[in-house]
Amino acid sequence: MSWIEALILGIVQGLTEYLPVSSSGHLAIGSYLFGLNGADNLTFTVLVHVATVLSTFVVLWSEIDWILKGLFKFKMNEETKYFLNILVSMIPIAIVGFCFKDKVEEIFGSGLLIVGIMLLVTASLLIFSYYAKPRQKERISWRDALIIGVAQACAVMPGLSRSGSTIATGLLLGNKKESLAQFSFLMVIPPILGEALLDILKVVKGEEAFGGIETLPLIVGFIAAFLAGCLACKWMINIVKKGKLLWFGVYCIIAGLVAIALSQLMPAPAF
Repeated sequence: MSWIEALILGIVQGLTEYLPVSSSGHLAIGSYLFGLNGADNLTFTVLVHVATVLSTFVVLWSEIDWILKGLFKFKMNEETKYFLNILVSMIPIAIVGFCFKDKVEEIFGSGLLIVGIMLLVTASLLIFSYYAKPRQKERISWRDALIIGVAQACAVMPGLSRSGSTIATGLLLGNKKESLAQFSFLMVIPPILGEALLDILKVVKGEEAFGGIETLPLIVGFIAAFLAGCLACKWMINIVKKGKLLWFGVYCIIAGLVAIALSQLMPAPAF
């Protein structure tokens, strides 16, 4: 991997982790176009995912600080309830991540065909949530948090947007736009770190191998993903508040059709 490829893929990862267009799907498309192998993908993917988590900490630090201060009061307050909702939302992804993630990857793979199909599913969710007008709720309940968590667990499918699935599901449940983006981005921190840890454990156990990617591309990719993540996180929060998800649905339709077309035109790189 060259530093130019790392720069492009880092920017793609940082932007698409928060925008509802699927970071895994776009990284898969980029990897196919650049002909990157599996080992390089693993090394790079772990690094840029950690970079996007750090960008979440930077952008949402005031909210994280609010939750932590409330927790250390050791009583049932709004902050503790919010934190418990995040924990509830993590249950489905924890079950899928530990028990079924490898099975899902084995059955469906991460080829461009499945990526394209899942991008079309993402588009359908975004468009449907845009036109649906459910009754508005004052706050996210533990039940809603669990259902939103199920949506996040489904996003283990390559091409199904994590932020798109969670935000669209929350909107369909009647949750307010103002609180959804923040909740969606905070609930994604533990799963992303957990996924990176699982990938590292696979390397330790000898099930996977890190590629021989050079240091410069890794540094460039990390910085690019971090900076792009900061911009995308702030941008997406404003977009959700304004309710402008329709055009991301249109984009996902185009990206999905392109991915499906590419899957028929070019062979997958050797892994």
